[in-house]
Amino acid sequence: MILATIFTYTISPVTVIAANKEPETLGELKNELAALKKQKSDNEASQKNTESQIRSKQNAINQAEADISKAGEEIEEAEQSIEDSNNQIALLTEDVKQILEFYQQMKSKNAYLEYISGASTMTDLVMRIAAIEQITEQVQNKLENLKDLIKQNEQLKVDLAKKQEELTSKISSYQARIKELYGDLESYDKFALDIDTQIKVVQTQVDNYRKKSIEKYGKEVDTAKLSELDANPYNAGWLKPLNKGKITSTIGTRWGSYHNALDIGGNPEGTAVYAAAAGTVAGFVSHYKCGGNMLYINVVVGGQKYTTYYYHLLKVNVKVGDVVTQNTVIGTVGGYSTSTAHGGYDTCTTGAHLHFGVAKGFFTSTLIRNNVITPPGFPNSTGYKFSSRTDYYGK
Repeated sequence: MILATIFTYTISPVTVIAANKEPETLGELKNELAALKKQKSDNEASQKNTESQIRSKQNAINQAEADISKAGEEIEEAEQSIEDSNNQIALLTEDVKQILEFYQQMKSKNAYLEYISGASTMTDLVMRIAAIEQITEQVQNKLENLKDLIKQNEQLKVDLAKKQEELTSKISSYQARIKELYGDLESYDKFALDIDTQIKVVQTQVDNYRKKSIEKYGKEVDTAKLSELDANPYNAGWLKPLNKGKITSTIGTRWGSYHNALDIGGNPEGTAVYAAAAGTVAGFVSHYKCGGNMLYINVVVGGQKYTTYYYHLLKVNVKVGDVVTQNTVIGTVGGYSTSTAHGGYDTCTTGAHLHFGVAKGFFTSTLIRNNVITPPGFPNSTGYKFSSRTDYYGK
C-alpha cells in the first residue's frame, strides 16, 4: 500500500486512478498484481514524456530543498559565530578594564614611575615602555578585529536570508510547473512508488502468501483470507519507534509535495529503530530514489488494522512475512550517508532521521491519503521531544 495514489500519466490531461480496494484473499492480491502489470503495459508509451518532465522538476525541487537546508545551517553557524565573537569581546573588554585599573593603581602609587626609572640602561628603559605600549596595542587590535568579525557575520546572515528567500521563490515556480503536469498540486507525492516498484512489492506479497497457503493447506488456495494466513500479534497500545527524538517535520503539504509522515530527528545514523506495534512485515522497498529503504508492517491495535511505515533506513533487519514484536529492532536510522547531498542515492533526505507514519488499513499497493493518520502518541507539530519509547503525548 503505497502512501499515495497511482497516477496514469498522459501528456494532457493527467488522470488520477483511485486506490484499489484492500485485497482480502490471495486471489484478490493476484488480481491486483495483474492489474498493475496491465496498467504498466497500457501506459508505458504515453507516460514516458510526462514522467521525465515531472522527474526533472522533482529533482530541481529536491536540490532547492537541500540548498535551503544548507542555507539554514549556514545561518545557524553565522549566529553561533556572532555569539562566540560577542563573548570574546566581553572577555577582552574586561581584560582591558583590568589593565586600565592596574595602570591607574600604578600611577597613584608611583609604581609606574618606579618601573620605568628602574631601568638600568637606556635600552632597558625603551624596552619597558615599549612592552607596556605593545600590550595595550595588541588588546586594542584584537578588539577591533573582533568588531570587524561581527560586522562580517551580520552581513553574512543578511546575505544568507536573502539566498533562502530566493530559493523559496524558485520552489514556487517549480510547484507551478508540477501543477501543470499533474492538474492538481495537492495530489503530488514524491514518496509515491513508480509502477515498476509497485509490481515488485506486490509480487513479493503474492510469493509470501503463496508460501503460507501451501504451508497451511498443502496447496495454493485463492480464497484463503490473508488475515488468516498472517498471525498478527495482539497489541495493548503503541510505543515510540525510537528511544528518543524530536519531530522536525510534520504530516501535510510541504514545499509543494505531500509529506505523509512525521520526521523524527535527534539520532545519529545507525540508531536502533523498533516496531511501534507488533505485527507482520508486509512490504519492503530497497534503495528507492525518494525514501531509501522503506519498510511496511501490518499491525492490529485495539481491533483496528493499521500499516506502520519507516523510511530512510540505513539497515533493515527483517523481511516480508516476518512477525515482529515491539522489542524487535527492525532496522537502523539512515538519511545522511544515503542522501544524494552526501554521495548517496536518496533524493528526499539531507540528514539522519526516521520518516515514521501510520495509516488505517493493511498494506496493499496503494493507499488513499485520507487513510494517513498522526501516529498515536505524537502531536502533528514540530519541536515535540520524547526521551523514552513509553512517552505518550497528552497523557
